[in-house]
Amino acid sequence: MGLKKFLWMFKKDILSLWRHKPRLVSIIAFPIIMIALFGYGMGGSIEHVPIAIVNMSGGDLTSNTVDVINNISIYDVKNITNDVELGKHLVDKGDVKATIILPANYDDLADMRTKDVTLYLDSSDQIASQALVPTTEQVFSGLNNKLSIEKLSKLSSSGTNSGVSGASSIIDSIKLEINRIYGDIKYIDFLVPAVLAMTLMFSCMMGMGQSIAGERETGELARLFMTPTNVSTVVGGKILSKLTIEIVRALILLITAIILFGIVIKGSILLAIGMLILGALSFVGFGIMISASTSTQEDYMQMVMPFSMPMMFVSGVFYPIETMPWIFQKIAYICPLTYLNDAMRSIMIKGSGIGDIWIDIAVLLGFTAIFFILGVVRFNRDV
Repeated sequence: MGLKKFLWMFKKDILSLWRHKPRLVSIIAFPIIMIALFGYGMGGSIEHVPIAIVNMSGGDLTSNTVDVINNISIYDVKNITNDVELGKHLVDKGDVKATIILPANYDDLADMRTKDVTLYLDSSDQIASQALVPTTEQVFSGLNNKLSIEKLSKLSSSGTNSGVSGASSIIDSIKLEINRIYGDIKYIDFLVPAVLAMTLMFSCMMGMGQSIAGERETGELARLFMTPTNVSTVVGGKILSKLTIEIVRALILLITAIILFGIVIKGSILLAIGMLILGALSFVGFGIMISASTSTQEDYMQMVMPFSMPMMFVSGVFYPIETMPWIFQKIAYICPLTYLNDAMRSIMIKGSGIGDIWIDIAVLLGFTAIFFILGVVRFNRDV
């Protein structure tokens, strides 16, 4: 009898899982998604970082340099121009992570002056910077050694005595200068803005499971709807309470980071708080959309985890999006966390204003509107 009851319980749970198709799909898909993200994301290497090259001379050495850069997987040359200001503008605008500026005397081998090459670097992306700087130093160190050998060979064959100062200038034919436009950024400076956004996402999305799906499961929501209360009133109240709690939590986290790690907000703190509020609205809306038709908190958690956990990895919280395979990079741009991360880093590290992050704001507003509309339309008060 005990074995028969045991098998009956086993069969009941399996059939219950089979009837809840979203939960079943989540159980199967979630481990696959997570191992893929861990393997390709956090275990990947930095590749195809967008850069530009400014060529102010033109010649064999420039062609050789461009060929060397193109053959290294970390670089993805998006633009080659002779306009220094354009090259810098591409970095300032965020279209590329760095611009390599080759000087006007770069191809003049008769010019004994040092050829000062500049790496104009967006140092706000600390992970990409850590990869770009040593690779670029290695590229131009190799080119410098090759050029120095050629010059010494020519001088030796001509019998010219260059002297100590001349030999020094030959050995230091190419010199790389690094211009970090946002200063030296520590990893904690890079991490905190995105951790704020990620914490907000998890708190809002997980909290809505307890707030709506949990109350539906315990019957509290059904008793509430026995009173003359409409869906918009319930949803509006949930939004306001959750928003208040999560913004207070985010502010505590921000203040703690400032006190413990000396984090500096270069932009407007009011704009940073405004972005956190907009991000919280978006994630609360997502939670309402998912919980609108779930009958239990367990169903909600199984449905929301395949969205929340992968979003953490593909949205550039810990590593830049460039570490991901191209398919994950495309997925990143349909995740609201990507835009909140970008806005918070721009405000806190770069000192950006509304005009610099208006695309992030517009996209988050769009996500928020879509989530709330779907959540209210799909909200089932009878589940």
